[in-house]
Amino acid sequence: MFVDQVKWESGPLKDRIVHSVTLRIVRTSLLIFFCYLIIGLLLAILPGFVHLHLGFSTFWAGVAVSSQYAATLLSRPKAGRMTDLLSPRTTVLVGQLACFISGLLLILAVTLEHQVMFCFGVLLMSRVALGCGESGVATGSTTWGLGRVKPEYAAQVISWSGIASYGGMSVGAPLGIWLENTFGMMTIGAAITGISLLNFALALPLAGVPILHGDHLPFREVVDKVFVHGLGLALGTVGFGTIASFTTLYYASRHWSEPALAMGLFGACFIATRLIFADTINRWGGFRVAMISFLVESAGLLVLWSAIYPEIALAGASLSGCGFALVFPALGVEAVRTVAESDRGSALGVYTAFLDLAMAVTGPMAGFIIGKWGYAAIFLYGSAAAACAFALILSRAGFESSRHEASRSLYKSPAHHTHHN
Repeated sequence: MFVDQVKWESGPLKDRIVHSVTLRIVRTSLLIFFCYLIIGLLLAILPGFVHLHLGFSTFWAGVAVSSQYAATLLSRPKAGRMTDLLSPRTTVLVGQLACFISGLLLILAVTLEHQVMFCFGVLLMSRVALGCGESGVATGSTTWGLGRVKPEYAAQVISWSGIASYGGMSVGAPLGIWLENTFGMMTIGAAITGISLLNFALALPLAGVPILHGDHLPFREVVDKVFVHGLGLALGTVGFGTIASFTTLYYASRHWSEPALAMGLFGACFIATRLIFADTINRWGGFRVAMISFLVESAGLLVLWSAIYPEIALAGASLSGCGFALVFPALGVEAVRTVAESDRGSALGVYTAFLDLAMAVTGPMAGFIIGKWGYAAIFLYGSAAAACAFALILSRAGFESSRHEASRSLYKSPAHHTHHN
């Protein structure tokens, strides 16, 4: 039996099974990638379009960025409940249609470019539609992926979902800059509608998963269970939000070229760290990995804040990408473990909504900070948020450790008492 076990642990059968599981995970993660590719196309160019092209202040540029995440924040819990009750597949398809509508509204906004108030209003409508689409596609696809594999592969599913989302934004940001500079803003709207139709076509033939019936936790209880995990994610996301949304304007204020390179390096380091160190979550635990990640991210943002040359800024962006890479899956695995399988969609929806909350707040907050203290100050703000996240998760991990120790002591005490009697 031991020999058979060794053959299983290292033989070709296990390799084939692991390969099959990976393909199952990648199929649903690809839907997330294309959704966030759409988001990334706009992320780097939208502040410049609103501020430099339409003539609004940096605060309103931040509002334009954050309106999408405010919509996602409000719709994400609904998408999670829809996933649990109607199926992940249905949620993804509805979300993708919302992304398609967002692209059409963006095209309309660009045609109203010379009527800046109407243009800005339609642009906000496009952002709201995209936010609702993001919540449906991201929450539905992740839950869909969890339903296609065994529970022990949950960390891989969430990790690949994160690779797809942030990878899509990292690819989309420089691509959006190139498309806008080369062909104009109208091309971005056309690209969004085309990618949305492609993603819908990819999701349509993919087999669904059974709906898990059972008692569902009230929404308030789901929030209570994942609140600390989500708050840690929100604090860690602040730095990402400042880099993704304001790097282009930050580089312009310093008269540096190639802001897309900084975002590209952030994305490359993010993906490389995810791929190389993804297994550390299973080996070390989500809380420990998250704490290390927050320290690295905080250090990278400090480097960005203190940069006096573009090469130093590139190093800071790279280090920040390495630090932020494992935050989402590390805390996500711990969050999902707090609920039953029938409530995974709701838990993921609430947990991920904290990311949206961070992005919704970061835009206007960063715009306000820039107006008071300049562009570099937003990276100091992000670094402080990551440091607070480290302290929060450190206290939570200490609480969990104390609770487990108390449980073990309680379990051992009757036997100890009997022995002395």
